[in-house]
Amino acid sequence: MATMNFSIPDDVKDEFNEVFEGENKSAVITGLMRRAIQEKQQRAKQDDAFDALMEELLRARAQDPPMSDEEIRRIRVEGRP
Repeated sequence: MATMNFSIPDDVKDEFNEVFEGENKSAVITGLMRRAIQEKQQRAKQDDAFDALMEELLRARAQDPPMSDEEIRRIRVEGRP
């Protein structure tokens, strides 16, 4: 098992010790770190998926010819109930 050393503000340390009194603080920190890693990885996956969707959208839009204002108005009128 590895050891990590880092600095935190005194008020955070004091509150952490108070809130997690009597608990295995190493286990608590390990759990928090695992959760942070999972959240970061999930955000990266979501960002990648969003980027892929945007690329596909831009590719699709580039292939569609632009519509005139008149065509857009006609489609809007036809789509109304």
